[in-house]
Amino acid sequence: MDAGARVIHVDVMDGHFVPPISIGALVVDALRDLVHEREGVLDVHLMVERPEERVEDFVAAGADSVAVHWEATPHVHYALKAIREAGRHAGLAINPGTAPEAVLPLAEALDHVLCMTVNPGWGGQPYIDTSTAKVARLRELLGPSVPIEVDGGIDAATAGAASAAGATLFVAGSSIFGAEDPAAAYREIAAAGGAV
Repeated sequence: MDAGARVIHVDVMDGHFVPPISIGALVVDALRDLVHEREGVLDVHLMVERPEERVEDFVAAGADSVAVHWEATPHVHYALKAIREAGRHAGLAINPGTAPEAVLPLAEALDHVLCMTVNPGWGGQPYIDTSTAKVARLRELLGPSVPIEVDGGIDAATAGAASAAGATLFVAGSSIFGAEDPAAAYREIAAAGGAV
């Protein structure tokens, strides 16, 4: 955050929708004041089965936005509606194998789309090259006003390509936290993504 980041992305994994298990609502609650006191946003990405059953917990913990996977529930519209009714930004995440057109029936129920540019669940994967065309197609379908977030294999090179295709939010983990100078790595990715 000292380097300029204002959105802290929190990956939540349940060991079912994706094999790894990660943090839960208690950790989001522990981060809430640290992030909010610095005027940051907690962006929670639920990589869990039946995310509609977890929305209330993460909203109560301090999430400002919550993204649920199209593939994780037959009740994705209900999950998005629950997020919005709680006064939070509703994100729809789609896996690499999901067609961009899947978002169209839900376009009125979401605030942003999270396009996975790797298979969800494991950090450090390389960016899937066909993701750039997928982002461009999402931008074509959604128009200029809907934020498109990309997650997976994001570094300065891939952020630039994704930005040129229409992405506006960039999730970077390994390329920042694995760098010798994380703040410099963040600034490089932000510049490549078009941050002023």
